Formats: sequence, C-alpha cells, structure tokens
Amino acid sequence: MAKFDFEKLKNIQNNEKVKSFTSGVTSFWKKSGLAKVSPVLVKILGGIKVAFNSVFVIGLLLVSLGAGAALGYIGSLFEEVEKMNQATLVKRVSEVTGVSKLTYADGSLISEVKSDLLRQEVPSEQISSYLKQAVIATEDENFESHQGVVPKAIFRAALGSLGLGSSSGGSTLTQQLIKQQVVGNELTYSRKATEIIHALELERNLTKDEILTLYLNVSSFGRNHHGQNIAGVEEAAQGIFGVSAAELSIPQAAFIAGLPQSPIVYSPYASDGTLKSAEGLVYGLGRAHDVLYNMYRTGALTKEEFDIYSAYDITQDFLPGEPIVSDSGDYLYYAVMEEAESIVYDLLIQRDQVSEEKLQQAETVQTYKEMASRELSLGGYTVSTTINPAVYQAMQQAANAYSGVLQDGTSTVEVGNILLNNKTGAVIGFVGGYNYASNQVNHALNTYRSPGSNIKPILPYAIAIDQGLMGSASMVSNYPATYASGQKIMHGVSAGTKMETLQEALNQSQNIPAYWTYKLLRDSGINVQSYMEKMNISIPEYGIESLPLGSGAEVTVAQMANAYQTIANDGVYQKYHMVDKITDESGEVIYQHQSEPVQVFSKAAATIMQQLLRGPITSGATTYYLNQLRGQNGTLAGADWIGKTGSTDYYKDVWLSLATPTVTLSGWAGHDDNTAMPDDTGYNRNAQYMARLVAAIYAADPGVFGNIGERFELDSSVIASQVLTATGQRPGQVTINGRTFTVGGETTTSYWAKNGAPVTGYRFAIGGTDADYARAWGSIGGNSEQKDDEEEKDNKESEETSSSSRNDRTESSEESSSSRSSSSDSAEEEAEE
Repeated sequence: MAKFDFEKLKNIQNNEKVKSFTSGVTSFWKKSGLAKVSPVLVKILGGIKVAFNSVFVIGLLLVSLGAGAALGYIGSLFEEVEKMNQATLVKRVSEVTGVSKLTYADGSLISEVKSDLLRQEVPSEQISSYLKQAVIATEDENFESHQGVVPKAIFRAALGSLGLGSSSGGSTLTQQLIKQQVVGNELTYSRKATEIIHALELERNLTKDEILTLYLNVSSFGRNHHGQNIAGVEEAAQGIFGVSAAELSIPQAAFIAGLPQSPIVYSPYASDGTLKSAEGLVYGLGRAHDVLYNMYRTGALTKEEFDIYSAYDITQDFLPGEPIVSDSGDYLYYAVMEEAESIVYDLLIQRDQVSEEKLQQAETVQTYKEMASRELSLGGYTVSTTINPAVYQAMQQAANAYSGVLQDGTSTVEVGNILLNNKTGAVIGFVGGYNYASNQVNHALNTYRSPGSNIKPILPYAIAIDQGLMGSASMVSNYPATYASGQKIMHGVSAGTKMETLQEALNQSQNIPAYWTYKLLRDSGINVQSYMEKMNISIPEYGIESLPLGSGAEVTVAQMANAYQTIANDGVYQKYHMVDKITDESGEVIYQHQSEPVQVFSKAAATIMQQLLRGPITSGATTYYLNQLRGQNGTLAGADWIGKTGSTDYYKDVWLSLATPTVTLSGWAGHDDNTAMPDDTGYNRNAQYMARLVAAIYAADPGVFGNIGERFELDSSVIASQVLTATGQRPGQVTINGRTFTVGGETTTSYWAKNGAPVTGYRFAIGGTDADYARAWGSIGGNSEQKDDEEEKDNKESEETSSSSRNDRTESSEESSSSRSSSSDSAEEEAEE
C-alpha cells in the first residue's frame, strides 16, 4: 500500500480554496434564512466538516486532482440558487394533473389535449399502508427522520463535480418529488443544488404524509394492461391488478413500489397492451423481490412474512392484456400540438438556462422534449390558435366533396392546402389530406415535394428584380438552349423560339428564360441562398442549373405559401404559425406570439412582382382557375388575384399558389408514391378543385378576403422607365455589322427596383447566344434609323417588314393562348432535371 505523509496532508485542510467551499455554503444558509429554522443544516454542515476533516479524503482529492477550485465551484452553485416563493413551490409540486385544451381563434374548443399518461389522484387514506411502507423501505428508509436531504447528498455533489462518481442517485423522496415536478431530470450540478434547496424548503411547508402522498400520486408506474402510460398509484393498482390502491396486497404493493425506478423496464405490459414474455417479466419480478427484502430489512416484514410473500406468484394477479385505445386525433390536433410542444420546449430551455453546449447532447434534447410533452399534456394549459373554425371546417368539407375532380383512377391523388393572413403569417385554415384515419401524412405542413415552376417568381425573378438586374418589361431569351451537359432545355415539346418579355415568360411559365435569369444571378455573384434562408427554405445545392425549374428543391405547401405571402406582403416575410398564445390554469399568459418580420425583398421589387403575377392567372395560359372561379362566384373572381402554377415531370406534382391583398392560398396535389398524373391535372383539374375550395372559404366567412375591391399597388420607391417594347431598354444607338443605328419604335413603361432601365445595347436581353442576337436584331433592326441618310429608304422598307412580322407574331401568340385556354390537354408542361 502506498505510504502517505499524514503531517503534510493535514496542512491541506487549511487550503484557502477548500475554505471557500464551506464558507460559500455557510454564507448561503445564513443569507437565505434557512439556517435559523432547519436543524438539518447543522447535520449537513457537520457532515461537510467531518468529510473535509478526513485527511485521507481531502488529501486524495487535492493530490490527485488539484480540486480546491472545484470545491469552491460547488459552493458557488448553492450561492447562486434562486429561492422560490413558498406558495409557488408548494403549488408546483402539488399540481398533480390538469386538462389542457386547444381552441380555435374564437375561443371555441378544438379538443382537450389527449394524453396516454393516465392519472387519478387519491387522498392518503385511500392508499394502502403496505405500499407506503414498501416505497419508504426501498426509496428512502430515513424518510421519517430527515428534513428533505441527507448530508451525504451534499458531499456526493462535490465528488461528482470532481469526476468521482455521479451527482445523482441516493435522493430522498422529497428530492425525487422536486425533480419530477420542478427541476426535471437534467444531470447538472446546478440542477442538483436547486433540487436540494427546494427539498429543504418543501419540508418546512408540508407534512411527511403530504409529501409521500404527492409522490405516490405523481410518479410514473409504467404501462397498464391497455399499453397506456400510467402515473399515480391508483392508476397503477387499477391498471395492473384491477383493484384500488387501498386494496393492494403486500405482494402487489411490493411490485408497484418497485416500478418508479425504471417504469417501462419493470412494467409487466408492452406498449400494445400485451403481457410480456416470461423473459421480459424477469426484471420486474426481480425488482419486486428486492422491495420485499427491503421491507424485511427495515422491519416492515418479519422473516416469516418475507419468505411467504417472496414465494407468492404475483403473475397470477396481473390483468390480461387488451388492445390499446384507438387514436381519435386529426390533422389539426397534431399540427397544433407539434407547434405548441416546440414552444413549451423553448420556454423550458429558457427557464433552466440550458447552455448551447448542453443542447448539442441528444440526451439533453430528448429529456426536454419529454418534459415539454408532459407539461403541455398535464399542465392545464389553454392553447389558443389562429384557426378560423368556419373556414377550417369548410376547407375539410370542400376537400372531400371536390376531390373527385383530381382522381385519375389509380391510387388516391392527395392534396395539401394552406391559407395564410398576409400581414401576420397566421394560419387561417388548412387541408392536410382527406382522412387522417387512413393517411396520417399532413400534406400541408410535413410533405416535401419538388415545387416545379411554382418557384420561378421567387427564384430567380424576384431576386433578379430586387438586385436591379431586370425590370417588369425586360426581355429574356427563349431561343433554344442547353445545359452545360449539352442536354436541351425543353418546355414540354418546345425547344424555344424567340426573345420575349418577362411577362410572357411568366404567363407561359417558360423554362429557358428562368434558366438564363438564374445563370445571370450566379454569374453576378448574387447570394441567392440568403434570400431563400430568410424565408426558411433550405436548398442543399445551389449549383444545379435547373434549380429555377424546381429541380433540387423540396418544399412544403406551407413554405411555398409563406414565400408567396412574402411577395403579397410587400416583401415582408412573416413565418406561418397556428399558436397565438398559451395560458396557464390561472389565466396567466405564458406565451404570446410575437411578430418577427423579415424584409426579404425590397418593397419596390415585391410590388413589381405583384403586378407581373396577375398575368399567369388572368391570361389563362397555364391555369383555368379564374374561369372556374367565375362559374363559382363572380364577385370573388373580381378580386385582385395574383399567383403562379407549377408542375414536375409527368405531372407527379401540380401546384397553384394564389394571393389577394389580404390572404395567400397555396395548394399541391399528387400521389404519395410519386407516380404520374394525367397531363391536364394542373391546368384543368387542380384549377377546378382550387376554385371550389376558394368559393367554399368565401361562403364560410367572406370577411377572410377583406375588401374584394382592394388592389395591389406599386410602391412609391419603384423607378418607372420608358423603354422600347422590342428591347425592354431605353432608346439608344447600336452598331451592327459596322453600321450604327438609333434604335426606336414603340415604347412602354418598365418598372425597376433599382437603377432604372439601361440604354439599349446589342445584348439587350437576359441570356442568349451571339447567334440568338443576330436573329433577334434581324427582326428589331427595322425599328431603327441608320445615321447614314442615304439608307433611309431601306430602313423604311425594313421597318414595314418588321412591323408585319410583329403583327404576325402577336396573332400567333394570341391564337396559341386561345387554344390553350380552350383545351384541357394543353396544360403547362415543365421539364425537371
């Protein structure tokens, strides 16, 4: 054995850092006033003194670890504990259960919060004395004599901070009650210090029997014979043995008393309510035997009684397993609960001041998630939502009544829809699917799908306008183009034809112009990612050339609606939310939603985009929505509708996002297994469904749409430029083949968010090759005056030819549009890489 210099080690007890620990603890006791009223503190301080005067222990700690600073740290933890108000502490530990509820925006009930944690509170006299004896003998044999904690608990915390053992274990029943009801299970020394101080305080305010009764009413006891989680001895007795807590026999009491240490492991039942196998029962039966032995060891049982009850086969008393009770929730219930639990989780993290470092640990996160779920389920809270009950119910009924227009004779075509308030982001109503019982996937909030061309107004066009790279009348190349791989960029069967305006590109949902615009953003070094992240849209790879066509991006309907809400709200993003506030049983508001607006696009860019987005809806080129709505509600069809369609290869997904100055509605339809749909699904079928859905919302509550006559207006910061219709830029001189022209002709107003339109140059459009511009100028050149007067006649003839050509193109475009409007087979087709 190693030989110690005891004389040298004795000097260590005078170390200033060691003294700082004891003086810190003593100072706290005196400052808090507890030292004057709790004799147990004399024992605690005496225990510390004895422990610290143990030359061997102090020497070993300090020599091996240099631990004076750590001891001082432990003292500081007690110093920093905030003493809880007595009434508040007693209330916290006494809150056995409360029925929480979810309400609509008008205060009417959505549902009481369901919990598979069943609990039934009973008074002390209705709890078997055998059970009380079993719990005390097993969990805290000194329960009747201590005053909340024992001296060794303080020293154990010190050892734990030094890495010698754990800060947990050996807690009194009072401490366990505090842990369950107040401080939680997080394994930190500050939490342990708080637990100890609160335990001391609780013992001053409640009797031993009151503390024990509370413990037995709040503790978890595993599962009952339905597989439901149970808490409290009454539910345990009824759910395992079919008797009341007062009627428990000694073997039954011993089995139940052993459960709280590891409720799920020791429970005789599986999660589906079936009785565990003999192998699975071994743990609980072994634990029950240990409890009986503890009762014998502490004198609660004689040796003869111990032998008799140890031999008793408790399994014959177990109730037979039965199927678990079915779930009666729906899309709304679980959507609200998910958001509310996230809010309560954040509140608990803030309350306990959990560090970022701790939140990197999965165990900590899981612990607090479980605490949040339990708190919300059993805390008696009222969760008030933003959901309009009439609108929500109307949307569910419309989805079921009109889903037939989307069905294609194969597997079910599912839908997801969500309606947002533009100014606040509040969810007014949504459709998660047709039937929660048959499909629990919430297609409005939780399904991530490719947005197809529904993303084009956001990425790339709104960003390009915001950056001053294009205006409302800018020209974009729709001549044939290829990706870097050489693959042709197609729009259905079309490989591209001409230069066209941004408005035409949006109305027709052309792919090539979107490709060129996104390329311009990347070549210009624009941080596209920052725009998307401000709207909480995560895209893993921004280098995909076909990203503006929807490839490489996956979004939920709610995210897409939020992006269009941002445009409709003059560029201000308001994150969608359903929970408005949470109040406790006393009516105190513990959470109130606070608006956190984010200016994603400038007001100028957003309002320019608003004007442009009328075209896709009013032109009828890619959706029959507005005509369908006129048939449903002519008044509502007169609202200022803006929006855009979207679809993916083989119509695996179809989208339609719509907005008025007041609300935004986005919708998706498709198969969960990602199979194709008929090619008229987007243009015709989804248009019919969405029109009927909108009409149903209006019928339920016309006020949701605000003033139908309200119109989107350009912001005063918008720069208006007079530009040539043919180039989208201001008149100017261009040199072609060595000959300089003054380009003139018909003009129009182009709206810009920055800078204003540039003077016409040779490469006047966004995108296109040299060959494309040679072809384009062949048409535009007739609009120009050559400086050389002797060629004025040729220019005049060229102008007449060009004018005729433009008229021919216009007629052709109108004819094509008319054809698309009258044929459901000409729906938008968009390539997706």
